[in-house]
Amino acid sequence: MATTVSTEEAGGKAAAAEPAAPRPAAASGGFSGADVALRALLFAVTLSALVVLATAKQTALVPYPLAPQILVPVPAKFKDSPALIYLLVALCVTCLYSLLTALSSLRLIAGSGSASAAKTLFLLVLLDVFYAAMMASATGAAGGVAWIGLKGNSHTQWNKICNVYGKFCRHIGSSAFLALIASIILVLLAILNAYSLYRRTHTH
Repeated sequence: MATTVSTEEAGGKAAAAEPAAPRPAAASGGFSGADVALRALLFAVTLSALVVLATAKQTALVPYPLAPQILVPVPAKFKDSPALIYLLVALCVTCLYSLLTALSSLRLIAGSGSASAAKTLFLLVLLDVFYAAMMASATGAAGGVAWIGLKGNSHTQWNKICNVYGKFCRHIGSSAFLALIASIILVLLAILNAYSLYRRTHTH
């Protein structure tokens, strides 16, 4: 009996002396939750900007050049400006990109191999920087058109139109503002994933 008890005690002490198995590091690097939230916000912002821009059209009565006393209906649509078409295309691809990359971030949360997760993070950083640059350029182009419409340019004889097409200009301005927010979100995502990649490579 004494021998049995001693054996059990020795086994218990040996088990207690064994170091606990290290817990696997979180595949997300601690940031995938925030990454998914930002990408969901990016999707909502770009989709809203896309809808607002696509519905930017208004018809107003303006004086006929040869007979100012005659008013004729003249429509204003975003399709009339290449800069606004560029913004529309940038919003479309960024909206789709935010949806696809959110799925990649969910994969990181679910837990994948360390090497695979590091490669995914590196690719996301590159793509985030690319799309941030594209959205910034599209926003700048649309913002320039919006400013001309709001203030005009006396040196080039470009007349302002927002005093006539108020609804149209509000749509363009709102879409450009939302596109600017999307650009900022993409910059934050690039910084977030770059830091997450840095932590992962220095942990493993």
